[in-house]
Amino acid sequence: MTTDDSPAVSLQGVRKCYGSKVAVDNLTLTLQRGELFAFLGPNGAGKTTTIKMIVGLLQPNIGEVRVCGHHIGTNGLAAKAQLAYVPDQPFLYEKLTGREFLYFVAEMYNLTIAQRDERIANLMARLDFSEYIDHLTENYSHGMKQKVVLAAALLHEPTVLVIDEPMVGLDPRSIRTVKELFVERTRAGGSVFMSTHTLDIAEAVADRIGIIHHGKLVAMGTLDELKARARQEHSLEEIFLGMTEADDGC
Repeated sequence: MTTDDSPAVSLQGVRKCYGSKVAVDNLTLTLQRGELFAFLGPNGAGKTTTIKMIVGLLQPNIGEVRVCGHHIGTNGLAAKAQLAYVPDQPFLYEKLTGREFLYFVAEMYNLTIAQRDERIANLMARLDFSEYIDHLTENYSHGMKQKVVLAAALLHEPTVLVIDEPMVGLDPRSIRTVKELFVERTRAGGSVFMSTHTLDIAEAVADRIGIIHHGKLVAMGTLDELKARARQEHSLEEIFLGMTEADDGC
């Protein structure tokens, strides 16, 4: 991890267009060190575009994105060294076994053999994929792939974990384990930026919640702050629906 006090992630006035379509519009938000942030929004709201700008897969048309103080556009290598990214569709090299894939990731991040083996053993036990770690990943189910991809993301103990729909394909026991791993990561000083449609998970584990709609951030705060804004003790589901249905006819 870095030792400076810059935010884990900072987006300032970010705008991203695809032709005439504005996918993300004047987005400003900050993810602090040690924070688990849940990013919510309907399909097409701009969540995945935002994530791709954070991890450097897309560049904003306007504004800037920084990871641990490093500008993702001009100092991308330093920024990405602090990151781990899990997309909504888990990707593995199908002609490698799960173990070979994890070895490959460990080598990219310059882990020692001792670090690699200890961390793989721990994650394999926690996420329960020892039964198939030595099988070719082309034969994995979605849930099996998701576990190995999550393990790969956590292997180098990233300062910032960016993850899109982390629980898809996982069984209830694995979901509980993943929630525990995320909380442990933040307690160790890391940060988690999680995009999800699973509102009860966001409600249970997020320190703060942001809601994006039509490319604009329409709400951000703790669950209590969002409830105060709604002026009633609504559930997160009710708050989310109220904030994203109000102008759906526009």
